[in-house]
Amino acid sequence: MRMLLLSSCLFVGGLAHAANDLPGGGIDPQALSRHVRILASDEFEGRAPATAGEERTVQYLIEEFKTYGLQPGGVDGSWVQPVPMVRAQVDGPVRAQLRQKGKARALVNGEDVTLQSLRPQQAVDIRNAPLVFVGYGIDAPERHWNDYKDVDLHGKIAVVLINDADFEADQPGAFDGKAVTYYGRWTYKFEEAARRGAQGVLIVHETAPAAYGWATVKSSGTSPLFDIERTPEQALAQHVPVRGWLQRSVAEQLFRDAGLDFDAEKRKAMTPAFTPVALGDAQLSVAFKLKREQVVTRNVVAKLPGGAHADEAVIFSAHWDAFGIGQPDAKGDRIRRGAIDNATGVATVLELGRVFAAGPQPQRTLYFVALTAEEKGLLGASYYAAHPLAPLDKTAAVINIEMFSPDGPTRDIASWGKGRVSLEGDLERVAKARGRSYSPDPNLEAGFFYRADHFAFARLGVPAITIGPGLDMREGGLEKGRELREAYFAACYHQACDAWTPSWDASGHAADTLLVYDLGAELANSRRWPTWEEGSEFRAERQKTESARR
Repeated sequence: MRMLLLSSCLFVGGLAHAANDLPGGGIDPQALSRHVRILASDEFEGRAPATAGEERTVQYLIEEFKTYGLQPGGVDGSWVQPVPMVRAQVDGPVRAQLRQKGKARALVNGEDVTLQSLRPQQAVDIRNAPLVFVGYGIDAPERHWNDYKDVDLHGKIAVVLINDADFEADQPGAFDGKAVTYYGRWTYKFEEAARRGAQGVLIVHETAPAAYGWATVKSSGTSPLFDIERTPEQALAQHVPVRGWLQRSVAEQLFRDAGLDFDAEKRKAMTPAFTPVALGDAQLSVAFKLKREQVVTRNVVAKLPGGAHADEAVIFSAHWDAFGIGQPDAKGDRIRRGAIDNATGVATVLELGRVFAAGPQPQRTLYFVALTAEEKGLLGASYYAAHPLAPLDKTAAVINIEMFSPDGPTRDIASWGKGRVSLEGDLERVAKARGRSYSPDPNLEAGFFYRADHFAFARLGVPAITIGPGLDMREGGLEKGRELREAYFAACYHQACDAWTPSWDASGHAADTLLVYDLGAELANSRRWPTWEEGSEFRAERQKTESARR
């Protein structure tokens, strides 16, 4: 059937909703599939920021929002929020040479390493920089942990491990066991090394602790980088001259030639007693030109004005960007279409906008936001959070959507990471009301809580959640769900094969979108304010605004 129909009338948040009685006829699986097909088509060129693909994407979103009768929610009465950025990309060949024990070895960019720079400079020219292993590269005083000790990294390249020290430990230690903390994210490792004056950073890639394979690293690492606009002084302080990833096999050889065993040194790094280790006489030389330019990309914002509590807001968000055109894959395909990641999320935001606009006026104002540059480090969300179009202290919640499934319905729905936020319990409740279940993130070691746009709001105290698909498939159960997810991350995540196909089954996508609608409808018409729970690192920030609001 065209619409997602459920025969039973279910009571959610004080409002009776029969799925076939929802405004606008309910959630439309065909509309969801159509949005994904169009957004992930070749004509949209992989939706990279500041490209022709962005222009097509923005115009498509605006036209759809207009059709639904929503109002522009952007800057100065427009549909967009301009996001000024710097785009930096390698211009020409990358020359990298590792010299050790009197021998020189060329490192191939994209194969042995990925090398980039966001430093405000015209070129990278590093000659014979010593390499130092700094373990997980973490300085966490509150956890009594400092991998750096007193090592001086000026003029040196820091070699660091991905994730944090508990990931492969026999017992949970100073961190959160396999549930990665922000200290385990690659973004933190680059930032911390820059604070310590390192000449560069190389993160050793390992698939399990990184939660993705080398193909994903190569795809991201050979794409242009984006950064928010900074003063020259801020940019110099924030970014090392060169940064990138190193294949584990190359790292193992590097350690062997320094008279060290990689696995043994890694085990030492799992303890707070670890001290940095010079990697023998190893030296790295790197040279490449940089092309830097000022660009403006855009968040697309539609709104549905509220009634009695119009000054309060609920945000539905998803990032529209993918990775654009890159190096050809094995089939010669260069377009990284981003169908699952994250045309599915954008399709959900569009469909929610249509359905809410067809219904009664909500009490709180609803914002439908398609965010830019998530794949570049949550930059569009971070810009919005720093320049909010609705005051953050009056924003009740952010519901972010990522990577809904094309593989049919599941018995459950999930959220990313463990946020210790009341929205997780709310999602579980609305799922049960529809005869479904809620599954906490089964892969906490992947650090997804820190890898989605909701994090930009959460760190400023706004209760926020990213909702994604469950794994317990109605046909095939958990085993089938895990098999499909693992296959996607192994082969298609950030790759050209993340594409819409005629076999796309949007019934599960629609069922998940229905639960987001239920949660959103409750928040739109409630006097309740979601909260961070005890133990959340974001609770104190929200409590400041709660006291002011009261």
